[in-house]
This record gives sequence, structure tokens and C-alpha cells, in this order.
Amino acid sequence: MTTQQTSDEKFEKDVLNSSTLTLVDFWAEWCGPCKQIGPILEEIGFEKKDKLKIIKLNIDENHNTPQTYGVQGIPTLILFKDGKLIDRKIGSMPKALLNEWIDSYLNK
Repeated sequence: MTTQQTSDEKFEKDVLNSSTLTLVDFWAEWCGPCKQIGPILEEIGFEKKDKLKIIKLNIDENHNTPQTYGVQGIPTLILFKDGKLIDRKIGSMPKALLNEWIDSYLNK
């Protein structure tokens, strides 16, 4: 598995203290679009493992972090770099669009 789980308690360590570009997937078990995008994120995580971290946060088990970042719909994908939120997307999308979005920040 190329994605890793985080929690409210570990979010600072896993995401905010990372200098690597990090994509956080806010998701829930019952969410159809979340299940759809999950395997795509696994593939991207494997393909970009040297340049990108993909972290998943279950919103049903962790309430503080989604509230902090204003997550209102899922899946919400938020990109962080050096502890700062740099962009977000809401909803599922095809792999090509996800790669294009991520690459636009990897190449900066």
C-alpha cells in the first residue's frame, strides 16, 4: 500500500512537518466517490513515491482536522508543501486530471 493513514493526533507529524509534497485524501468508508478514487491514489502514490506522499484521513474517525481545513464534501483532496496548504480539489476525478494537478506543483 502506497498511501498511509493518519489521524487528528498524527496529522502535524505526518503532514505539516513534511517537506515532501503531500496530498491528503479526506474520505469516509460509506462514500462511493471516495472508494472510486482510492485505487487511483494508490497508483499515483506508487508512480510518484519518490516525490509525493499520499495520506488518507477518515473523517468519521477524526473530526478536528477536517473542521480545521473546512472540509464540507468528500472526497476532498488537499495538497500541502512545507506545512502549508497550497491547493484543494473536491470530488472524484480521472487519473489523468489528478496527475496533471499534482504535477503542476511537483514541477514548481
